Order: sequence, then structure tokens, then C-alpha cells
Amino acid sequence: MKSKIKPILGFLTLGFLGINLACAGPTIEFGENNESSLTVGMGLRTSYTNADAGTSAARTNDFSLDTARVYLSGKLNSNISGMLNYDAKAPTPNGGTGEVIDANAQFAISPDITIWAGRFLSPSDRANMAGSFYSLGGGYWSSIASRYGYNGGYIGRDDGVAVVGSAMLGKLQYGFGAFNGHTAFNIAPAPAGYTSTAKSSQPMYSGRVQYDFWDAEPGLLYGTGNYLGGKDILAIGIATRMSASGSSYSTYKGDYNSTSVDFLFEKKGVGPGALSLEAAYYTYNTDGVVLSEQGKAYSGALGYIFKEKIGWGQFQPFVRYQKFNADTQITTEKYDFGTDYIIKAYNARVAGFYSKQSVTNSTDTNSINVALQVQF
Repeated sequence: MKSKIKPILGFLTLGFLGINLACAGPTIEFGENNESSLTVGMGLRTSYTNADAGTSAARTNDFSLDTARVYLSGKLNSNISGMLNYDAKAPTPNGGTGEVIDANAQFAISPDITIWAGRFLSPSDRANMAGSFYSLGGGYWSSIASRYGYNGGYIGRDDGVAVVGSAMLGKLQYGFGAFNGHTAFNIAPAPAGYTSTAKSSQPMYSGRVQYDFWDAEPGLLYGTGNYLGGKDILAIGIATRMSASGSSYSTYKGDYNSTSVDFLFEKKGVGPGALSLEAAYYTYNTDGVVLSEQGKAYSGALGYIFKEKIGWGQFQPFVRYQKFNADTQITTEKYDFGTDYIIKAYNARVAGFYSKQSVTNSTDTNSINVALQVQF
């Protein structure tokens, strides 16, 4: 058996899947003609926040290790691959921390069709699939508009099976699957009064269809929310989730469904850099059972990355807005503006930004944030 270790300095790309994985560590190749491989990586996000709640109380100062992950990905041959990712900071259902967030196998039926099985990101909105590591603005996403913790399972992941494919030279992408769904609130904070006594035993079905009018994107699942000036993107995606009896509150059950439409525009060569604009609209329906998770949401963001480096990296100023109108008549809004400092794409970046969050009948929260993201 032959084997060798090959250092990877960028993203590991599984060609037949077209997926950019956050594994930038060494790859061990083995097997006949080195057709098999195993790659190990790690990633972390840490931050500092100076905040106040608009009262006479002193401002808080918090250093936080937000995420600490170990990545494992492997390829058995040209048709079978998989991943196993662990997050030491992920909250668990029993109130502890440390969770296997990804554990799946991927079977390439053809160059354009792959079957996923295990725990992974279910087809959904772009914000969920990009996640905190690959979103505009310092690897930060506060789940106000994209509420994937509800009927989303483990940090947007869930246990199930899906078919993921592409057509029209990769510009039309789709994914459809069936998942547990009733893992809702295992990870996300549950609304007051929620108990597990009314959990649904029915699967959650989810799907997404996306079309890229300009450059084709590399993959539907585990994608990115911003290409940092590397592509010309004009994309529209539609996603939905539904589960019979998928909403529960105390001993009551109701059907669950959500629908989202998202838009991404990125254009290179706009002045001395690249311009990006993203927007999304969401509807959430819990059959009137969990009104705090039922309603409409909106999000939008504008970014501009300068082509020229200053020091180690490039500056990318951004502004972002999120809003969720719950059927409890409680509205949550958040504004963020600041800048990313891109050192090595999503493997090394620093962000500084100001945030203001407003909730109906509550005191506004203002914060100054600095976030560091590193992946190896």
C-alpha cells in the first residue's frame, strides 16, 4: 500500500462534489494508485465584545471562544467520500457543550448527482448553508432572520438523507431530502413553555433550488455567502421546509413549514474592488402553536472588498440588517456595520463592527465587537 502526506494551503475541494470544505490541514493519500485519502483540519472563532443594554449599568467586556472545531474528511474512491466534524463549543441537548455536528457519507451516482446520508446541513437558505464561518462580516450570523435552529437540529444540521445535484453546466442546483426535524430546540434555546412531550414522529422534508445567472457556484451544500471578489455572481435561491406535527408547545402539536427566497449579487471590477449585495425573505408557520417562532423575516447586507492589500490583507467594509416580525407582536431588529480584514480568504480574517439590537418592549443593546477566525 502506498501512502504520502501532501500539505494543503487552501480549501480542500472534492472535485466530483464541488464542495469547499473548511479543511486546510495535511492530506494522507493511500490505497491503490492513492485513490483514497484522509484530511485533518481545525477551525476556531474567538471574539471580544464591549456592550451595554442602555441602562445605567456598566458596560460589559467579554472575551469568548465562540467556536472550536476539528474537521475530518475522507475519500474512499472517486464515488464515495464523507466527513466527520466536531465542535467543542456546540451546546448539547442536556445543557453541556461538545457535539458531532457533521457525520455523513456522500455517494456520487454521477458527476452531477450525489446522495448524502447521515448528519449534515439540510437544503435551506443561503445563510444557513454558509454558516457563521462563510458569511459576510467576520464569520458572524445571529440567526434573527435565518432561524435555522428551529426545526433545524444541530446548528442547522439534521440527521437524514438527501439528493443533491446540478444541471445546465452547474448553474442550476438543487437539493431535496428527508430529515428527523423533531430535533427542533435540542440545540436552539426553546421558547418559554416548550417541552418535548409533543414531539412529532413525522420526518421533516426540505428542499432548495438555485440558479446562477453569471458564474456557476461550486456547490449547493456547505457553500459560501460571499466570494470575496473572486466571482461574478447573480443568484436566486428558493428553499422550503415542512413537517406534519412539526410544531409543539407543551402538549399541543401543529404542522410546521417555512419558505425563503434569497438573492446574491457580486461584481468584480467595480472601482478598485468588488461589490456585493445580498437579501433574503422568510416566512415561518407553526400552525399557531409556537407564535414566537411564527412570522416573517427579512435580511440584507452590502459589502465592498478592496482589491489591493494593505499589510497582510484586504479590507471589506460591510453593513447588514436583520428583522423578524413574530406573531406575538414582538419584533427583533439588528444592525451591524464595520469591516472585515481578509488575510487568507476564510482561513484567516479579523473583523471589527458595531451592532445595535432592538426588541419590542425591551431595552436596546449596543455593542462593539472584534472577531478573529482561523482555519488550518
